[in-house]
Amino acid sequence: MEKTVLITGASSGIGKETAVLFAGNGYKVLACVRKKSDKFELEKLHKNINAVFLDVTNSGGIEKAFWYVMKKTSKLDALINCAGIAVAGPMEALPLKRIKEQFEVNTFGAIAVIQKFLPLIYDGKIIYISSMAASGIFPFLSPYCASKRAADIMINSLSNEFKNKNIKIVSIKPGCIRTPFWDKSVESNIPVFETSSERIQKKYEKEMKFLAENARANNNRGSLPIDVAKTILKAVETANPKASYTVGADSFFIMLAAKIFPQSWINKTVRYFMEKRTEKY
Repeated sequence: MEKTVLITGASSGIGKETAVLFAGNGYKVLACVRKKSDKFELEKLHKNINAVFLDVTNSGGIEKAFWYVMKKTSKLDALINCAGIAVAGPMEALPLKRIKEQFEVNTFGAIAVIQKFLPLIYDGKIIYISSMAASGIFPFLSPYCASKRAADIMINSLSNEFKNKNIKIVSIKPGCIRTPFWDKSVESNIPVFETSSERIQKKYEKEMKFLAENARANNNRGSLPIDVAKTILKAVETANPKASYTVGADSFFIMLAAKIFPQSWINKTVRYFMEKRTEKY
């Protein structure tokens, strides 16, 4: 029987790579995008890819996408949540609107899609692309960290609540991945910081310069999107997958350290390295 997966955030990065990998392995892929240009580009990559317009923050759009998917299939073998953004900046000055936007996409958006499409996943997998940031130890990325941790907790709770034990839930926690995600993050966050008060800009100038430079450097270092895609495929095709997978040595060690060491020790270490890495600015 033909196997079908629905992937959110498939226009670029991990979502796009996952769509292509699953399509190449014989899956019918319903790849969610927000732009017509992304739809045409994706569908040209493989005959098994069918793009679906979906914005995870738009309830009406989710409803339309559901009925569109219903016309294509009566069963999803996996729902793969890749849609995400990163809000960064000093918590002291981050507009609450921006923090709420972070949760609307990474947390509430993922939950909304799961709730809507759950009737089609009666014997399959729910995959959520979390992050090593769910450890919560990265300064100036607290909204992103918190949104990933919150989604992990809420989505994991489903595994304890489901009456249907044939549904498996898996959290994938990548480390640094070479995707356009980093450039997009800089483009969306630096302008917000530059509208802060003069006091805030002066106070955190070094840290913001470091974060922007480090984010741009991440475009060319770390694991590849295909590494994450392969882990997702493994989780989907494994009868009894683990509840959580890390991707990359950085993710493995960060998540391990967060479990082993006291929070006070971690905080001191993070502050020490932040001070060292911002000295040149």
